[in-house]
Amino acid sequence: MTEATYDYVVVGSGSAGAVLAARLTEDPGVTVLLLEAGGDSDADEVNIPAAFASLFKTKWDWNYSTTGQKQLHGRRAYWPRMKALGGCSAMNAMIYIRGNRADYDTWRDQYGATGWGFDDVLPFFVRAEHNTRFGAPLHGQDGPLWVEDRRWTHELTTAYVESAVSDGVKRNDDFNGVEQEGAGLYQVTCRKGRRWSTYEAYLRPAQARENLTITTFALATRIELDGDRATGVTFRQGGREHTVSARREVLLCGGAINSPQLLMLSGIGPATHLREHAIDVRVDLPGVGANLQDHPVVPMIWHTTGTTDLADFNNVRGLLRWMARGSGPLTSNVGEGGAFFRSREGLSAPDVQIHVAPSGFYDNGFHEPTSRMFTAGVTLVSVASRGSLRLRSADPAIHPAIDPAYFDDQVDLDAMLAGMRRTWDTCRQGPLARFLDRPWELPAEPTDDDLLEHVRRRAQTLFHPVATCAMGTGEDAVVDPSLAVRGVTGLRVVDASVMPVVPRGNTNAPTIMIAEKAADEIRKSS
Repeated sequence: MTEATYDYVVVGSGSAGAVLAARLTEDPGVTVLLLEAGGDSDADEVNIPAAFASLFKTKWDWNYSTTGQKQLHGRRAYWPRMKALGGCSAMNAMIYIRGNRADYDTWRDQYGATGWGFDDVLPFFVRAEHNTRFGAPLHGQDGPLWVEDRRWTHELTTAYVESAVSDGVKRNDDFNGVEQEGAGLYQVTCRKGRRWSTYEAYLRPAQARENLTITTFALATRIELDGDRATGVTFRQGGREHTVSARREVLLCGGAINSPQLLMLSGIGPATHLREHAIDVRVDLPGVGANLQDHPVVPMIWHTTGTTDLADFNNVRGLLRWMARGSGPLTSNVGEGGAFFRSREGLSAPDVQIHVAPSGFYDNGFHEPTSRMFTAGVTLVSVASRGSLRLRSADPAIHPAIDPAYFDDQVDLDAMLAGMRRTWDTCRQGPLARFLDRPWELPAEPTDDDLLEHVRRRAQTLFHPVATCAMGTGEDAVVDPSLAVRGVTGLRVVDASVMPVVPRGNTNAPTIMIAEKAADEIRKSS
């Protein structure tokens, strides 16, 4: 049953919200209500690592689309986001990457995010982690988030790594170690071949606590304000509206789309924009919904010869092997390995990440395999373009307008082209070359114009939106370094939206870190 009043109301049970709710309720004197718009996430499609794309455009998915992207021939990009306990940690490709030291030092030095430099955040990465191979001082082995070497890796992935090394990229066995640059296999957030989401790691063990209430199928519609203080949350459930109160704080954990949307629906955001939708302005915060960043990826694909495709193992035998022993091809996370490198000299850190898949992964996997393929996804991880998120309606059920402004800054297009050219050269030599038959949708010797046209036709999201409630001390900052919303008492945002700049790498681990650090901050301030 949902009571009327709690110490904390947490909105969203994803990569941050599940962590926050679990950590706060470790104190038996604190009561927490966790609101989730979706339902449970205990299903085979969630638990089988190789099956994550089968969740797209289903009941589990918010099913967002961007506005037409002018650099992509006006195409709209599909953005999947999980609507269930565990959020996107129950739908992602499970790659455990923290980002580069330079990312967090930039948050601190350029945006005023005091206390968020790399040395500050490292203890919270370590606290969260249960790594089955690496240990102190850079890794944890006692945390709830299981991180392991994948139990099955395709020969094409191994061949890519060897080709990259032979092409001058140094070998890297730990992208979260001393250096990020190099080529290697990704570790994954799995436990014994099964996805290990924040629901499994944090929330499930906490569910029996009497001081934690989890309310599912509850769509938050408004933050309740008394003057400049957040006092509670109104949500829809079962066709009715309910309002709950927070004695101490309301904690938004909806992610880079839902958190800024809920702030604006509540009158917290750019005043002129809110008035366009007849929303009473409670706090004029221009940065809400601004600064949107995402990692774009361009799939470079070849037909293969003399090898298999991951799709070959999507059968009863593969399923039984996974069910019985947590082993075999279905423990693949699809994006099994890759590399980090710099697109040009003079950069302080890598700006390109490669995700390789032993199959043809494009259009978010929405196609029937007709040929055995190999994919090298060239991903831009240091992004100059800045987009925005704006309301389309004052109705909380209407999706907002999402504009990531892919490649609007020429720097991004130049870096992507350089990354594609290097990847093309890498894949055509070394051990991988003998498996590659002919390129897909590209000529045998593509020109720069061919590659740029491929970008415009095939670029898509790597599922890493951030920064729409950016942290810092500047005029455009939405939250301060304690993650408190500027101009409002008793309200924080704790999720990927507070990142002022997207990290160089997959964003799940950094989001979990943010929640771990926020839990400490909230406990100290209570």
